[in-house]
Amino acid sequence: MSFVPPGSGWPGDPAAPDTPVAQNAREVAKLAAESRTPADLTARQSVCRACPRLVEWREEVADVKRRAFADETYWGRPIAGWGDEDPHTLIVGLAPAAHGGNRTGRIFTGDRSGDWLFASLYRTGLAAQETSVHAGDGQRLIGARMMAAVRCAPPANKPTPEERDTCFPWLARELALVAGTTRVIVALGGFAWQAVWPALRAAGFTLPPRRPPFGHGVEVPVSYGAAPVTLIGCYHPSQQNTFTGRVTADMLDAVFARASALGTL
Repeated sequence: MSFVPPGSGWPGDPAAPDTPVAQNAREVAKLAAESRTPADLTARQSVCRACPRLVEWREEVADVKRRAFADETYWGRPIAGWGDEDPHTLIVGLAPAAHGGNRTGRIFTGDRSGDWLFASLYRTGLAAQETSVHAGDGQRLIGARMMAAVRCAPPANKPTPEERDTCFPWLARELALVAGTTRVIVALGGFAWQAVWPALRAAGFTLPPRRPPFGHGVEVPVSYGAAPVTLIGCYHPSQQNTFTGRVTADMLDAVFARASALGTL
């Protein structure tokens, strides 16, 4: 089984050799709660080993590899939240791709979904470059931060409910640590829409009593203290959605232009 050892020089690796490692759900909750900064939290996220099925899969993929990437070293670890530590816009997805984030070490990087997403973020002023290829490519987010409901690449892109629940404290704590500046949350896909709702509540956001149905461009007013915050639904730029035209570049741009406008009011 393969993974990049923490602190071994991978670009942007948030962890060090002595970063504490969660081995089960109880330890995830403890380490997340004890994290005082996004840097502390992302380091701990990036070495988590709490879900045996996900650990086995992500490391097996890193060993076997896809033929197109046979000469590359795969990250093979959880994909931590990434971006501005004082963001106005949050982008929440489902989970990293086996040959995308699990290979490159950065969320939404190195796969077709990421190609669509970063191109839109660049066009709408939320990313510095049009492409995101690998962790050392100079890409950065502008006033934005990305995170996933599940931090490890799951088999068939389907985490189990237990895996989702085990990962929940990582998401809730990350939301809490950046809540003071957050004004917009974009949920990419129905799974992220469902997952972020209880995480926002746990992070101290005030929500309507019922979660509205997911839809592209749906907006829900929430708040953090006295600050207004908007949750926006966005179809995931998966290959299936982009090939079929369910989501287009213009549709993505409309969501992220709206997010950028709301975030900088």
